[in-house]
Amino acid sequence: MNHSIYSADRSTHLKIVVVALVAGVVVAGLGISARVTSDDGYAQTAHVIKAGKPVAVTSTNGSLVR
Repeated sequence: MNHSIYSADRSTHLKIVVVALVAGVVVAGLGISARVTSDDGYAQTAHVIKAGKPVAVTSTNGSLVR
C-alpha cells in the first residue's frame, strides 16, 4: 500500500481515477433520480402575461413641479 500520492505506482493512480469516476456517476444518478415527478398539483405551468397599459411607479411623495 502506498501512503503518499508522490510515491504511488501506476495501479494506485488508476484505482483513484476509477473510484472518482464511480463516485461521480453515483452522485449524478442520485441527482437525476431525486427529481419530484408526482402530479399532486405542485407542477408549474406556463402562464402567458400580456402587456397592458403603461404604468409609472415612483417612490417619492413629493409634488411634481412643471
